Amino acid sequence: MRIAIVGATGLVGRTFLKVLEERDFEITELYLFASKRSAGNKVIFKNKEYTMEELTESSFDRNIDIALFSAGGDISKKFAPIAAEKGVLVVDNSSAWRMESGVPLVVPEVNPETAFKNSGIIANPNCSTIQCMLPLKVLEEKYGLKRVIYSTYQAVSGSGHKGIEDLENGLRGEEPKTYPHPIVNNCLPHIDKFLENGYTKEEIKMIDETRKILGIPDLPVTATCVRVPVMNSYSVSITAELERDFDLEELKEALGNFAGMVLVDDVNSNEYPLASDATGQDKVLVGRVRRDFSTEKGINLWVVADNIRKGAATNAVQIAELFRGI
Repeated sequence: MRIAIVGATGLVGRTFLKVLEERDFEITELYLFASKRSAGNKVIFKNKEYTMEELTESSFDRNIDIALFSAGGDISKKFAPIAAEKGVLVVDNSSAWRMESGVPLVVPEVNPETAFKNSGIIANPNCSTIQCMLPLKVLEEKYGLKRVIYSTYQAVSGSGHKGIEDLENGLRGEEPKTYPHPIVNNCLPHIDKFLENGYTKEEIKMIDETRKILGIPDLPVTATCVRVPVMNSYSVSITAELERDFDLEELKEALGNFAGMVLVDDVNSNEYPLASDATGQDKVLVGRVRRDFSTEKGINLWVVADNIRKGAATNAVQIAELFRGI
C-alpha cells in the first residue's frame, strides 16, 4: 500500500514507523509529512532513506491509499478533509473527528466492522479509552453493562515530548513548563482543560467515546483522569456494574481469551499488570479481577497498556491493516 504519515517527527509519528516496520506492513510508497522546520530531515525505514516534506494543501496530489495523522486537532481539521476528497483514507489520532456523526471510532478488536462505514476519515480513540474497550467488550457481550466508573493513572508521555521533559526536568529540581504544578512527587487530577461542569475534557472524552465504541449511547459512565509521575503506559481502575450475575473464574477466562488482551492475575505471587511490563508491547494487560461487594453484580478490574503504542500508533496501524488487500 501507499502510505503517508502526517506528523512524522512527533512521538506517535515516529512510533507509527516503528510499528509499521515491526508488523512488516507491506508498503510500496511512503510519504512523510511534517512542519516546515522539519522538512528536509532524513528518516530510515526498512533500510531505506526517506526525506520529510512540508505538509501543504497539495501534499495529497499523488496516489496515496492511507494517511496516518498525528499532528494535532487543528492540522487534522484542515488537512484530513483535503486528503479524503482526493481519495485518501485518513486514520486520525487527534480528537478532532471522534464524535463527528458518520466518522467511525474504531478499536479493531472491538468494533472493526464500523471502520468500513467511513466517508474517508476514521478516528482513532483516546489512548485511555482504547485500552478499556477490550475488557468492557467482554463484559458487555457476556453479562451486559449497567454502569462504568473509570479512575485513570496516565503517564507523562501522553503529553508528548513536553510532558516527558517536565518529569525529567522536575527530577533535577526545575520548575514545570507544561503542567500547572510539578509532576514529580505529585498526582495531578487535571488532564486537558476544565469544563463548566467540573469535568476535564479528557474525562468527557472517555465517557463519550466509550458509549460510541460500544454502541450504547445511554450507558452511565463517569471518569476521573489523573496524570502521574510515570514515563510511559497508562493504568486504569475500572469498576463495572453488570446486568447479569457472573462466575468469577469464567469471567477471568473470558478476559484472558480475548484477542489483544493478556490476563495477569496471580495475587498470591504478586503478579498483576504493571506499567513497566506494558511498555513496549501492544497487548492490553488486565488483572486484579475481583467482585465489587458494594453493589450487586459489580466487578473491579486493573487495566494497563502502552499509551503510545496500543493507545495510539498501533491501534491506528491495526485500523489500516483492516484495509489491506481491499
